[in-house]
Amino acid sequence: MQFSAKAEYACLAMLELAVRFGDPRPVRLVDITETHGIPQRFLVQILLQLKGAGLVSSTRGAAGGYHLARSPEQITLANILDVIDRAEPSTNGNRPTGRTDGSASQLAVALRDVWAKIMQSRQEILENTTLAALAQAGQGLQYVI
Repeated sequence: MQFSAKAEYACLAMLELAVRFGDPRPVRLVDITETHGIPQRFLVQILLQLKGAGLVSSTRGAAGGYHLARSPEQITLANILDVIDRAEPSTNGNRPTGRTDGSASQLAVALRDVWAKIMQSRQEILENTTLAALAQAGQGLQYVI
């Protein structure tokens, strides 16, 4: 149930775009990579996926960069992870039980039920967490010294 580095990088990049959403200037790739320590080649691939899904738009040229394609209030973590980690393995009850006949013990069924509840709770949190909410929470953590 852990998130991949790719998923974390995608969320960080999208949060950076969310923080700068009102700025008419596109966010440069190098600004995102330097701010968050994301390898540039990796970030290019991530942003291409997000662009293909309609979450990001880009502007070419020397003054080019990236913008969110929709407002931060309309983009959730679930939207991002659906694009980035589509093939993520989930705990769906199809694991081997250890029995030769393929049946599950009562304990295995109980455990599967708990996994299903955990996955459901996780999905609800991802679907209800917007970039706007995260960006606002993150802004409150910045201190001026």
